[in-house]
Amino acid sequence: MNKTSAKKRSLVFFLVPNFSMLPFSAAIETLRIANRMLGYEAYSWRLASSDGERVVSSSGIALEVNSSLADERKYLSGENRPSMVLVCSGVDVEQFQNKSVNAWLREVYNRGVSVGSLCTGAHVLAQAGLLTGKRCAIHWENLPGFAEAFPQAEVYADLYEIDSNIYTCAGGTASLDMMLNLIDQDFGENLVNRVCEQALTDRVRGPHDRQRLPLRARLGVQNAKVLSIIELMENNLSEPLSLLEIADSADLSRRQIERLFRQEMGRSPARYYLEIRLDRARHLLVQSSMPVVEVAVACGFVSASHFSKCYRELYNRSPQQERADRKLTLPAAIAAR
Repeated sequence: MNKTSAKKRSLVFFLVPNFSMLPFSAAIETLRIANRMLGYEAYSWRLASSDGERVVSSSGIALEVNSSLADERKYLSGENRPSMVLVCSGVDVEQFQNKSVNAWLREVYNRGVSVGSLCTGAHVLAQAGLLTGKRCAIHWENLPGFAEAFPQAEVYADLYEIDSNIYTCAGGTASLDMMLNLIDQDFGENLVNRVCEQALTDRVRGPHDRQRLPLRARLGVQNAKVLSIIELMENNLSEPLSLLEIADSADLSRRQIERLFRQEMGRSPARYYLEIRLDRARHLLVQSSMPVVEVAVACGFVSASHFSKCYRELYNRSPQQERADRKLTLPAAIAAR
């Protein structure tokens, strides 16, 4: 659609159990405000689930839906055919595996309907095979596990990504920004500004704005050298750099780096590096089915035994216990799937 011809757009929000309410409601409200500003229903939507039954969000709020997967298949050939389908998910998306949903999403995409996701929904799109060679965005917390599970997808820690007919966003308030981009495509900047004023947001964030707070704000660290070293560490987790390599890159001596980290982080650089590698390992353990030995390798450990020893020292549990405990906390409806 271009700005002169775009008059109406219909969307289907497909709800996955445990979906996040914030990105879902932010997307819906952005479109509702646009309709109000335009004075007519330019954007319409309906909610769908696999079986047509209500879906419980991660906050415990259950939403009734308008259609089932079977209904949506029928609608593809009639007047109720949508112009966009958005998969809405959240925590424990890795537990959602539905071949019928995957087949439906492929059919939707192959018939020229735009397909997208909110929050962790990119995981479902990737399962359906729609993200091979495509740029996509997912919530930063799920990015490590996603990257390991779907290496064929080009995943980025961006607010949202638009690659041809596929729209993905990282969740949270980023869905508002992606919807504003959609509105801009359809009606232009003037309407976007009016929607922003109604939503009390003072700027439109671009797709490549960062998801997380800058390191300076996140860690409470002001020293530029320390921040640059931490960023270097975070970018080299699977093949950790030696302290000598880090020192050369930072143009500092090893002793200077040791002193700076003691002052700013309260620990040695080696210890801090180990902790962020173990943090990534923890995300992989709870968000993927990768064998423990593969998690160890992905996080730069030379052996599973060394990895387990370090993990236990930091978290007071083994990697196997971490994964087992995580499974026990899954909602019964998901665990029984």
